[in-house]
Amino acid sequence: MGMQTKANLCYNPTMRFRNLKKQSNKNIQTEVDKRTKFKYARYTDRIKAFITDMFMIYIPILYIITYVILDGKDSFQDSTIGQFIGVSIYGLIYAIFLAKSGQTPGKKAYTIKVVDIKTGEKISFLRGLLRFIAFLFTAATLLGLLLPLVRKDNRMLHDLLVNTVVINIEL
Repeated sequence: MGMQTKANLCYNPTMRFRNLKKQSNKNIQTEVDKRTKFKYARYTDRIKAFITDMFMIYIPILYIITYVILDGKDSFQDSTIGQFIGVSIYGLIYAIFLAKSGQTPGKKAYTIKVVDIKTGEKISFLRGLLRFIAFLFTAATLLGLLLPLVRKDNRMLHDLLVNTVVINIEL
């Protein structure tokens, strides 16, 4: 029987191609199976977590810069360095949260977590910082924020750039 299949493969090259294609499809399917082990976070939960983080982390930073360090709202609006420092501090805190537990306070409230797409583990501080910088670019263009509306895994542009995914976690 084994000899006959070898002979058929020699005479019928399309059969060999089909076998290679089937093997290739199996490899692709196992790669997809590895990625689909996650339960992806809903887009609305991600937005709610972001808004929560803004109120819990970013607003206090802006308040301290505006009223403790500077003379008030007018001097804050005139100071580009004050605004840059506020965003930088928020980015550092954000990256620390992601490196420590994979969750910011907002993500924890909605039981979602940022993980590496290949390993499912939390990401490093540097990748968290790169993710934040990529998020600033994504938010500035608005295009990357709409990407989850056409993707099944709800990944935004900054997730694609740093190979992360936001998933639901079970309690």
